Amino acid sequence: MEKLITMGEIMLRLSPAGFGRFVQAEQLDAVYGGGEANVAVSLANYGHNVYFVTKLPANDIAQAAVNSLRRFGVRTEEIVRGGDRIGIYYMERGSAMRPSKVIYDRAHSSIAEAEVADFDFERIFDGATWFHFTGITPAISDKAAALTLEACKAAKKAGATISCDLNYRAKLWTPAKAQSVMRPLMDYVDVCIGNEEDAERCLGFRPDADVNAGRTDADGYKEIFRRMYDTFHFKYVASTLRESYSASHNGWKAIIYNGEEFYESRRYDIAPIVDRVGGGDAFAGGLIHGLLTKASQGEALEFAVAASALKHTIAGDVNMVSAAEVEALAGGDASGRVQR
Repeated sequence: MEKLITMGEIMLRLSPAGFGRFVQAEQLDAVYGGGEANVAVSLANYGHNVYFVTKLPANDIAQAAVNSLRRFGVRTEEIVRGGDRIGIYYMERGSAMRPSKVIYDRAHSSIAEAEVADFDFERIFDGATWFHFTGITPAISDKAAALTLEACKAAKKAGATISCDLNYRAKLWTPAKAQSVMRPLMDYVDVCIGNEEDAERCLGFRPDADVNAGRTDADGYKEIFRRMYDTFHFKYVASTLRESYSASHNGWKAIIYNGEEFYESRRYDIAPIVDRVGGGDAFAGGLIHGLLTKASQGEALEFAVAASALKHTIAGDVNMVSAAEVEALAGGDASGRVQR
């Protein structure tokens, strides 16, 4: 049986209801999520046997985070208990011309303080067929970066395919620090996912695209993808292409390259956006599923883009959709009509 593994930090997310601002809120809604945890949920929803690896404190809030994964069928046996706290982030959803806002409270979380010795990576990755991580995990601390490197070594030794969503976070590290950590990790990666900012900040490749102006020209990525492919010998390089007209209205498509040909997906016009957090994770989960189950990179990419488009319509971090719902959208049914 297949064994997919993701590793990273799951956090408590606290948000004002709806599109309220922090200064208006008298209470906050609580959900749980994090880059690799969100991918694990997507893969479980698509029917895969997927494990999430992390370290969490032995308290009731951390247990609620574990339970949030279990409800979707994510395997949690490899979660280590210890440390003092679970990471928290506060999320204010934007609307129209007002952007969303994130405030982190994750310093010294259990996974940030974890030691390599806390995990038996040889046993964890025994029989593993796929390992996914993001650039967020090595960004949270030097210890977490060391964990990521050891996990990659164990995954490669086990013969697993390794995917990485670069996910640069300016609030966690600088481009210089990111490149010093991420470029060596790319020696283990088979499938690299990243947008225009990620490619520049994490790996030093600058595409011809102006994300702040809402323009994403796929042609501007092709030379960058070729350079990334040639430098790190990836099997696939992929990126979402977001046209950000406002916080409530985005254009959404993606591109993938396998060293021989480029494939650009269909474009989705997403408005109004309910919650864009986790959209990239939904894409990563969809792409992993697609590459495991589809006959071509184009079919895999269309599944991933449709999955991530649907995530924009769902509140919270995780993508609560089935493979059948994604297939319906990818197949052209974007009417949103009531299903009776």
